[in-house]
Amino acid sequence: MRAAAATYLSPRARKEAIVKELQSLLQRYRVVAIADITGLRANQFQRLRAKLREMAVIKVAKNTLMQRAVRSAASSKPGLEKLVEMLEGPNAFIFTDESAFTLYSILEKNKVTAKAKPGDKASRDIYIPAGNTGIPPGPILSMFKMLKVPTKIEEGSIYVTKDTLVLRKGDGISREAADLLAKLGIEPIEVGLSVKLAYEDGLVLTAEDLAIDVDSYRGQLAEAFKEALMLSVGLSYPTPESAPFIVAKAHAEALNLSINAAYPTKESAGALLRRAVAEAAALNARLPSS
Repeated sequence: MRAAAATYLSPRARKEAIVKELQSLLQRYRVVAIADITGLRANQFQRLRAKLREMAVIKVAKNTLMQRAVRSAASSKPGLEKLVEMLEGPNAFIFTDESAFTLYSILEKNKVTAKAKPGDKASRDIYIPAGNTGIPPGPILSMFKMLKVPTKIEEGSIYVTKDTLVLRKGDGISREAADLLAKLGIEPIEVGLSVKLAYEDGLVLTAEDLAIDVDSYRGQLAEAFKEALMLSVGLSYPTPESAPFIVAKAHAEALNLSINAAYPTKESAGALLRRAVAEAAALNARLPSS
């Protein structure tokens, strides 16, 4: 009883402890993100937390407690107070030293699958694979028929005879489809922590700010580098990247000038001799034979 009494905290003391912990995390980490957890089930949340354990700390707390923590930590974090007015709805708070853009990208790539409820939308194209379902025949056959899944009965089980597309990405999921997919162990929707905004180095970034197309930006940067390099070479403006190309271009132009001017150098002598031989052969071919 004494041990239990020693660990008991009043509601007020618990709230103070939570605020203190949140304040400490705000001061310790470079980035804090606010993620929407609407509709996220406990087991899905735990799976996501496990995936991110190595790079981030995730806490769920009431917005009022986070507001108090933000106000307490704002003196050492310029711009942090901007988060207060944006704390609405059910949220998880993510603390990390990764950049906000990296965090957003990782969260988007680490969504977890879940069973569907009627009215959900498929997150991807959903196929029922060919093979033994392990389900005995019965009324469930009507569900396969409704979804146009070809079946046969073999060894007391329902067999799907070929891979069958039953839902396209974005399709609404009917009750029948949700029930059948659940019985088959197929999870057609993806859920995750959806970042609403993030704070980093005094900046508050929205989901729209963070949702960059990395491949597109990489292509644009490569194209910009290529154009800058061509301009530098064309203007003979040396940089560490363009200098080798400028030297090669100057060498080619000097060699071409030496050959056209019939001015022999160590580099041009061979080409001049080959040209002289070719011209002599052409002239010889034009002379009348004796």
